[in-house]
Amino acid sequence: MIKSMTGFGRFEKTTDDYRISVEIKSVNHRYCDIGIKMPKKLLAFEGQVRTLLKDYIERGKVDVYISYEDYNSSNIAVKYNKDIAKGFFDSIKAIGSDFDISSDINAAMLSRYPEVIVLEEQSVDTDVIFERIEEAVKEAAVRFVELRMAEGANLKKDILLKLDNISEYVDYIVERSPQVVAEYREKIYNKVNELLGNTGVDESILATEITVYADKVCVDEEMVRLKNHIDNMRNVLELDESIGRKLDFIAQELNREANTTLSKSNDIDVSNKAIDLKTEIEKIREQIQNIE
Repeated sequence: MIKSMTGFGRFEKTTDDYRISVEIKSVNHRYCDIGIKMPKKLLAFEGQVRTLLKDYIERGKVDVYISYEDYNSSNIAVKYNKDIAKGFFDSIKAIGSDFDISSDINAAMLSRYPEVIVLEEQSVDTDVIFERIEEAVKEAAVRFVELRMAEGANLKKDILLKLDNISEYVDYIVERSPQVVAEYREKIYNKVNELLGNTGVDESILATEITVYADKVCVDEEMVRLKNHIDNMRNVLELDESIGRKLDFIAQELNREANTTLSKSNDIDVSNKAIDLKTEIEKIREQIQNIE
């Protein structure tokens, strides 16, 4: 299924013990560029999260936001730092002695000094934490991919319509080309008759002139290649894989043939259709830039 490189997916889970949310959004990019923002205490899992996401994403600039709150109070402990408390106590006593001032100290006062009493997060089971992260990332990634696929289906439909238009332009040029040569032959024949009068026209010279002209404006090869590229692009659109780069290459080839057709054209109708060709191809190239 064709996928757009623009996507968004979000998942949130809240229990009595924790709350976790994962948000994934992306825009088009030549390569796979994944940026992850998460709490400092979860940074150890960044590599695992990145590896996990690559099962869902092949191309695009992807931003991932992970937040995690632990509601389990048993993970927090109150720690009393005796050495730090003793340092403050001895220092206050020394100040009182040095300056002959009162140095009355009580426990409540001492406990308010920095680092004497601190809240310390206890070590937790990292496997359990990652299981929670993994579940949330997968759920968000599934929703992210679903949206990408939905947008990809719209892109595919639009590209196929444009390929139909291109096919019509090609058919017109194929049908018009022999008429261009015939009209040129008639034009040359009438011009020579006008100049030479009743002396007659040398058919061999006229045939040579027409042959040279026909060879100069002939776009048969370009039309055959355009039809092949159109069929190839339609086939690639049905592939169940990352196809953005393949489509981009085919679009470049389509544009090359359209440019050659336009440069060879010496007929206003063919020139107009060649311009229409280039316009539709350029629209396709713009759409392809957003396909994974």
